[in-house]
Amino acid sequence: MIKKALEKVISEDMSDIWSILDGDEKRRIIDHFEIHHFKKNQIIYAEKEDPEYLWCLLSGKAKLFKDGVGGRVQILRLIRPVQYFGYRAYFANEPYVSSASAIEPSTLGALPMSLVADLIQHNIDLAWFFIHELSRNLGGSDTRIVNLTQKHIRGRLAEALMVLKDNYGYEDDNSTLRIYMGREDLANLSNMTTSNAIRTLTCFVNEKIIIVDGRRIKIINEPMLRKISKFG
Repeated sequence: MIKKALEKVISEDMSDIWSILDGDEKRRIIDHFEIHHFKKNQIIYAEKEDPEYLWCLLSGKAKLFKDGVGGRVQILRLIRPVQYFGYRAYFANEPYVSSASAIEPSTLGALPMSLVADLIQHNIDLAWFFIHELSRNLGGSDTRIVNLTQKHIRGRLAEALMVLKDNYGYEDDNSTLRIYMGREDLANLSNMTTSNAIRTLTCFVNEKIIIVDGRRIKIINEPMLRKISKFG
């Protein structure tokens, strides 16, 4: 019964990988697949640790981040269901260069990277899957570096809000972001100080682009926000 339930979770939430595996490979994954539950802000893995698992976010929200100069934190990437992460360092044969944590209570699946590597050795379609994922993430990182270093703070914060919308969507009202992120996290996502993030949010409120209620942000003029994000 447990194995059947686990197989259902894997086949539904890891369907993109599941579809390119044969019967024996699927059985090996079921035998080694572990489900982990993380509390809000709990560390999934930490910088400088040795990579052991391929992680898949099944439900909830997670972030990849790195401690910078002077103790400042930079959020590198937001993880949404169902995305894979934590494997690049293993392929590079190096410790993690960033950390991962849950933004809210989250459920994750984990597979030993040693098993993933062995599957790749015998399944070229799986190898191409990871090549595609790594290449796509690298392209996204290149674009983000330029945006974070060249855009004005208004453009950076607008981009951060659109990233939240594009990753997690809206609530049922079709305007409130389906993620409640604190001002410090917004600043860390936008590469600015918390005080600058608060001032810029206030400007967007005064310009009737957003409505802020605690950690709830409602976007009432998405075209204008996207314009600010695009032109910085």
